[in-house]
Amino acid sequence: MENKVRAIFDEAACDIGRCSAEANGSIARMAEALIACFEQGGKVLICGNGGSAAEAQHFAAEFVNKISTFRKALPALALTTDSSALTSIGNDLAFEDIFSRQVEALGSRGDILWGLSTSGRSANVIKAFSAAQAAGLTRIAFCGKPGSDLEARADISLTVLSGSTARIQEVHLVAGHALCELVEQHYCKKDQTA
Repeated sequence: MENKVRAIFDEAACDIGRCSAEANGSIARMAEALIACFEQGGKVLICGNGGSAAEAQHFAAEFVNKISTFRKALPALALTTDSSALTSIGNDLAFEDIFSRQVEALGSRGDILWGLSTSGRSANVIKAFSAAQAAGLTRIAFCGKPGSDLEARADISLTVLSGSTARIQEVHLVAGHALCELVEQHYCKKDQTA
């Protein structure tokens, strides 16, 4: 069992290291887009399913509160948390509409939609990207599986090359923390110079 634990950690470290080597430019562009959005009075909407839904909530909380240092609170909403909206949309329309309907209601030109999907094929996240494009939102995606529909619809994407859902989510978590830290550092520097 100890060898299996070591193998899991080694695999995660390998996937995280590969992402750092291959995707740091994408992460930097995402951070720049988020900073520009917040500077212009916009907000970020975040969505995903299952573990990606949990990460959507996690990242929204990092923007609204902090990742390590208190600074200006930043407007971020996880579209995964309003059980009444999710269940009414899912019941009255379809499960694939649960995020797109919220994007239609809450998204404005200049905002960002951040979608997470380990497969890159989540129909509700893809439909939300279509709604975001129609409304003039920038679309950033965290995916697994290169060449996915979600990756193709994103303005900026991070795609994790792994066959394991758990490893993909672990890389997404590290990359999301990197994004939050870059944005937070911008606002901490801005507060120091104000």
